[in-house]
Amino acid sequence: MHPEPITLLWFRRDLRLHDNRALEAALAAGRDVLPLFIFDRHILDPLDRDDARVSFIHLTLHGMHRQLCDHGSGLLVCTGTPAEVLQRLVQQYNIGTVFAGEDYEPYGIRRDHKVKELLAGSGISLQLIKDHLIFRPGEVLKDDGQPYTVYTPFMRKWKTLFHKEMAEPIPPAVHAGKWHRHDPEFPSLRQIGFSSAEITVPDWDLSEATLRNYLHTRDLPAQDGTSHAGPHLRFGNLSVREAVRAALKHSETFLNELIWREFFAHILWYFPEVVHRSFKSAFEFFPWENDPEKISRWMNGTTGFPLVDAGMRQLVRTGTMHNRVRMVTASFLVKDLLVDWRIGEAFFARHLLDFELASNNGNWQWAAGTGCDAAPFFRIFNPSEQQRKFDPEMGYIQHWVPEYGTSAYPRPMVDHTEARKHAMQILKSLRDA
Repeated sequence: MHPEPITLLWFRRDLRLHDNRALEAALAAGRDVLPLFIFDRHILDPLDRDDARVSFIHLTLHGMHRQLCDHGSGLLVCTGTPAEVLQRLVQQYNIGTVFAGEDYEPYGIRRDHKVKELLAGSGISLQLIKDHLIFRPGEVLKDDGQPYTVYTPFMRKWKTLFHKEMAEPIPPAVHAGKWHRHDPEFPSLRQIGFSSAEITVPDWDLSEATLRNYLHTRDLPAQDGTSHAGPHLRFGNLSVREAVRAALKHSETFLNELIWREFFAHILWYFPEVVHRSFKSAFEFFPWENDPEKISRWMNGTTGFPLVDAGMRQLVRTGTMHNRVRMVTASFLVKDLLVDWRIGEAFFARHLLDFELASNNGNWQWAAGTGCDAAPFFRIFNPSEQQRKFDPEMGYIQHWVPEYGTSAYPRPMVDHTEARKHAMQILKSLRDA
């Protein structure tokens, strides 16, 4: 065991060696720092063995490991439950403090509470550092101290409280740090029980050209006009501060999208029941039909509505879906097919490269009309009108649904007008009950 106490730096959703507050705090403690990542079995076990997100994390970690090797150290990568791994490390190393980024999701909160108790039994403190949000839950509140449940006033308060210093980058510390000198073996994907995925994560694009045009191109799925920042913010190889700095320079609209991300994180913190229940409790009594054949056709992109089908095929084949199309596909499942939003949310969670619980849940409940949003259930997207407005030349549809316009393409599985009318009747009866 190391004679002097060392600091353990536990990477979670902050997979970078720059602009990282937990890393800064760990190095500032003055002891040798042992960097750690845990492939958490609680998270890994339900995933497909070729999940593209695991391949992306593995690739990112390998890059970090190589950088640390240049400083005589290396990234210690373990597989198991956090409690098991940390219990083992406590026996192997003389650990003084564990640093990690804060996590605000229900599982992360439970995990950190358990780990904190475990470490405390050995006289070790767990120091959690705010990093992946500008404002943690509790820092953007109404004047009466209550949390916001509608986005627009939250966004206004966020901007009132924000000052530019909050988005300043953390000075590079990896070169000046005291790293624990060791030579850990970096595991292969096979060793952690996975195989390489065919799907890859696109690089993020926060360029001036992309962000200045973001307001005009973000709703056009045939154009590559988005930042692709989602997965990188999710796993933390892009810091939220860098994204906010770019937004402040070039795009108020993009900044508002980043604030949506924080809004949903705050909602999940204050109302963790939304993971399994509708935010608007009346919808727990909604008579969802959940027809298995309709659900299957939606998942397979064979609904006969080309914009919906294009989106679903893009999702399954690439792990991405254009944001405008996400809203259309979600509305179609819930409003036209009367399928419980939780079924769609789970399917997106399985496939989206940028899946994070708060945003996925919040956006699905927004589209379903069951969530914390001022707009009612009556907001129902017309897939055909959305296509005419946002893909008028059908470039997106032709790419993903090449058989559209031939006898091989199915007829619409429902009449949208009638489906909308039926959904409205059910809602009114539920409301009047």
